[in-house]
Amino acid sequence: MANADHELSLRSWTMATILIIDDEESVRLLLRSALRAAGHEVVEAVNGREGLALYRRRPTDLVITDIAMPEMNGLDMILELTRYFLDAKVIAISGLGREKNGLDVAKLIGARRTMQKPFSMLQLLDAVRYELEH
Repeated sequence: MANADHELSLRSWTMATILIIDDEESVRLLLRSALRAAGHEVVEAVNGREGLALYRRRPTDLVITDIAMPEMNGLDMILELTRYFLDAKVIAISGLGREKNGLDVAKLIGARRTMQKPFSMLQLLDAVRYELEH
């Protein structure tokens, strides 16, 4: 029953628009599926430069970005985004163990939360819910 209550609570928050920035299609697919199932609208970009351009055209309620990407990495994107959009909410994610330092830097430059891959979709949805509520 607790699981059903948790699922109900996940669906009860207001739908948000969330920008996913990751160069790996499989990661975007997994995040997109979980976030849409929770009732959110999802916008996607394959690198930081594209994500920043999308956010400038239409700011979203939350950004979930990878750190290591071609063209513009997540750290440069976060720095640029938070320079112009002070209230931007960002969750930084990374799958490379050596990028733990990158996640620490992400927090220093504006990410509200960081998550090391692999993480469960329940952990992600809890983080998303928290950031949207605060």
